[in-house]
Amino acid sequence: MPTSRTALPLSSQVCGGEHLTVELILSDVEGVVTACVNVVTEMAYVEYDPALTGPEALFAVLKRAGFAPRDRETVRRDRPSAGGGGPLSLPRRGWIS
Repeated sequence: MPTSRTALPLSSQVCGGEHLTVELILSDVEGVVTACVNVVTEMAYVEYDPALTGPEALFAVLKRAGFAPRDRETVRRDRPSAGGGGPLSLPRRGWIS
């Protein structure tokens, strides 16, 4: 399954544990492979199957849940996921001890 990645702007009110709520909301959308929120940049990074969903639908989900900014910023263009790095690479998860 070829996937694409996008970055979606979030409301500046997303903080604390709310980033986990946003990740869960996005992860529940059919076609989403991974969703990760960076509260510092106020962006959600999503990898998804373009045959099932896309940036506009994902942004609409955020908007309905109250996590999208009032003044919508441009949603970054889709980029195919080739496993390479780049500005839309999903952040790695891990624990720092």
